[in-house]
Amino acid sequence: MAEFIEPLEELVEQFRRLEGIGRKTAVRLAFSVLNFTEEQAADFASAILNAKTNIHLCPVCQNISAGDLCPVCASSSRDTSTICVVEDPRAVMAIEKVKEYRGLYHVLHGAISPMKGIGPDRLKIKELMERLTDGTVKEVILATNPTVEGEATAMYISRLLRSQDIKVTRIANGVPVGGDLEYADEVTLFRALQGRIDI
Repeated sequence: MAEFIEPLEELVEQFRRLEGIGRKTAVRLAFSVLNFTEEQAADFASAILNAKTNIHLCPVCQNISAGDLCPVCASSSRDTSTICVVEDPRAVMAIEKVKEYRGLYHVLHGAISPMKGIGPDRLKIKELMERLTDGTVKEVILATNPTVEGEATAMYISRLLRSQDIKVTRIANGVPVGGDLEYADEVTLFRALQGRIDI
């Protein structure tokens, strides 16, 4: 049906540009927008433009921010001796939800992926290395995703840090809570066994 109504088809195509959104979901979202009042539609469009205009990268940690510094870098209560390195701002949001980590972050904005043409120079690794020059940081936690690309990125950064007097750790990963062992792949089970703890 959307194919016959040009404004609707255009809206569907715009939603399809979003990461992880297929045609069916895009059609569903487009019809949701059609159910908006004019005021709701204007608010929705305004929120998109406002986010695009006012959100930028924090000059310190490369996380997204609406101010000069992101809320973490601007806080005086954070532990400046620890930096948690993540692939994207969504990981920062996930870790902050736990409310246990009190250190700083560094966002790489991706992971090394030769297949996609993404090398270390395309990531915010240089900015990370610059943050480590004054001797304040004592530990770097590598919290990249447990994928081939995430592992490669963690290994690359750990090699860069070998010559420095900084503890380098990797977040533990393994079988998720509520998961069944029979469905876990070999790498996940290997990591779970490697990361076992005393109880």
